[in-house]
Amino acid sequence: MNETFPPLEGVPGGRGRKMMIAEKDNHLLYNKNLQPFANENRKQMTKAEACLWKYVLRAKQMGYTFNRQRPVLNYIADFMCKELKLIIEVDGYTHLLDDVIKKDMIRQQRLENAGFKVIRFKDEEVLKEINSVSKVILLTIEELKKQ
Repeated sequence: MNETFPPLEGVPGGRGRKMMIAEKDNHLLYNKNLQPFANENRKQMTKAEACLWKYVLRAKQMGYTFNRQRPVLNYIADFMCKELKLIIEVDGYTHLLDDVIKKDMIRQQRLENAGFKVIRFKDEEVLKEINSVSKVILLTIEELKKQ
């Protein structure tokens, strides 16, 4: 499937180019220019992100490999499983602000247009209801495996 994406800042030929969205072409979605920012984010994970990583996503606990702070398109996904094309976002209190909500909606739409499934959790959910969060992720994985 061919899809035209928004400009990828700092990527040669990134303005309006067409990208092939197929399993073997996932590397095209990787934005290496964001790698230094992703590395920094990995070192400064929030408490909720660290909790989700440690107790749910690390070391194939869900049966799949998840990467932390993965550059994709013009964004850095909190967690991403390339094989399932699944992105998990953990939202802190700033994501309750109107302008951030708007940006999150645009971001999610662009990621979904690129073929990703995006699920979001609030910090509170991860910190207080980790078992429920884990179940939602497992259900999402089962749903994606059927596709």
